[in-house]
Amino acid sequence: MSLVQSVDNVALLPAYLAAGTAVLVLLADLLVARAAAPLAVAAAGAVATALGSALVGAGGQRSTFCVAADCSYVFGGRAALVGVLFALLTLGVLALSGPALRAGQSPVGEFCFLLACSMTGGVVLGAAGDLITLIVALETLTLPLYVLVGLRRGSLASAEAAVTFFVVSVVATTVTLLGAALLYAVTGGLHLGRVGALLAERRDLLDVPLTTAAVALILLGLAFKVAAVPFHAWAPATYDGAPLPVAAYLSTASKLGGVVTLLAVVQRALPAEVTGPVLAGLAVLTMTVGNLVALRQRRTVRLLAWSSVAQAGYILAPLGALALAAGRTADARAAAYAAAVAYAVFFVVLELAAFAALVALRPAGADGGSLDDLRGAARQRPWVGAAFALALVGLAGLPPGLAGLFAKVTVVRALLDGGAGWLALVVAVNAVTGLAYYLRLASGLYAPPAGTQADAAAQADAGAARSFARPAGAVVATLAVATLVALAVGFAPQLVLDLAAR
Repeated sequence: MSLVQSVDNVALLPAYLAAGTAVLVLLADLLVARAAAPLAVAAAGAVATALGSALVGAGGQRSTFCVAADCSYVFGGRAALVGVLFALLTLGVLALSGPALRAGQSPVGEFCFLLACSMTGGVVLGAAGDLITLIVALETLTLPLYVLVGLRRGSLASAEAAVTFFVVSVVATTVTLLGAALLYAVTGGLHLGRVGALLAERRDLLDVPLTTAAVALILLGLAFKVAAVPFHAWAPATYDGAPLPVAAYLSTASKLGGVVTLLAVVQRALPAEVTGPVLAGLAVLTMTVGNLVALRQRRTVRLLAWSSVAQAGYILAPLGALALAAGRTADARAAAYAAAVAYAVFFVVLELAAFAALVALRPAGADGGSLDDLRGAARQRPWVGAAFALALVGLAGLPPGLAGLFAKVTVVRALLDGGAGWLALVVAVNAVTGLAYYLRLASGLYAPPAGTQADAAAQADAGAARSFARPAGAVVATLAVATLVALAVGFAPQLVLDLAAR
């Protein structure tokens, strides 16, 4: 067998564009004195990466770094969807970060470089065909986030959040790598397709304790990445301590990366009869604990963080149908995988819109504040408040937030098709529980300021305290685009499902 491999540079084009963006940002920061130069280069690179991913994905599936039938890099429809999402999320976070960067709270060059590096990991992640490429891409996505969380100058909360995130994530990576090593010891392969085929042919390997340990370690390590209960404790503190745009990226891109990684190993490598019960249990715990704790939150970012934990449970729920024989038929499995990807897409769009609205309502560089700080915000900023309320209603799964409604319908339908009616019932109960805190936050945006029975002077002071500054144009544009995309995918959910199924 020839060891000389041909390299498909077209398949690698999105990765080239993303990595080239990071290099160009460094050069722009070094050679151009203006602080806006790295920001402009990073934004242009994100747009180029999104276009490159879409164009390459439209040309059909392409593979490279192959040995016989096993390929380490496979760029198809789903990889293109993931690449476009990561590039657009990067562009959105750059726009949300503009006011804080202009205020000098973080160094512009370093911020843009780290964000571009993270985008590179996300683009490669969607096309990874073996365990090593998958884990390295996931870490390339995650490593820059440790620094981004703690990059805000003079903020002890950011530093504490960065340390928490770093320690937990390193442990999770170590556990995942150990699981991958044990799986290699059992199967002698690293390519996802080869490992899956071998475990399907050699059923006796499933009785080997080493196989059970390998599968358990991989699943538990990746559960940290998606903040699934009981491996979720780092998420609320990290989100709350990070700058708001970075918290938006953590809540969307980081979670999307964990979902893509988990889906890759579950769909192509690990045996469904082993992973199904574990994922069903994680889904029930994650959505239930996330919703119940979110009910008690008074700080906005912590509420969104705990709701993000609950949303991770909904994403994992379709994969729980693999625990049953009815959920392991070819059609049921395809529906479950497509539902998980589609829900992740719907969630990412709505979550970005929610954080964009929060950034628009808060002063530049401020944290998310408390729920009381946002009371009456829609009375002063009607359009921003309406977009925020629409995102929250969508996350709750209610109309007119059709994207969120169809997301939950897609999950429930996949569970019913897989025979997991009990898990569909748990999803429905948790969805009703989540209505309480989403609608509480949404209604607070339109509520009159507290203290309406006080005297005129006190009311004037309260009104001054709740004067919401006019948001920057880039922030408003990001919010508008995210809201329009949420509306568009809500009216055309089948398009997302079709892309997710490819």
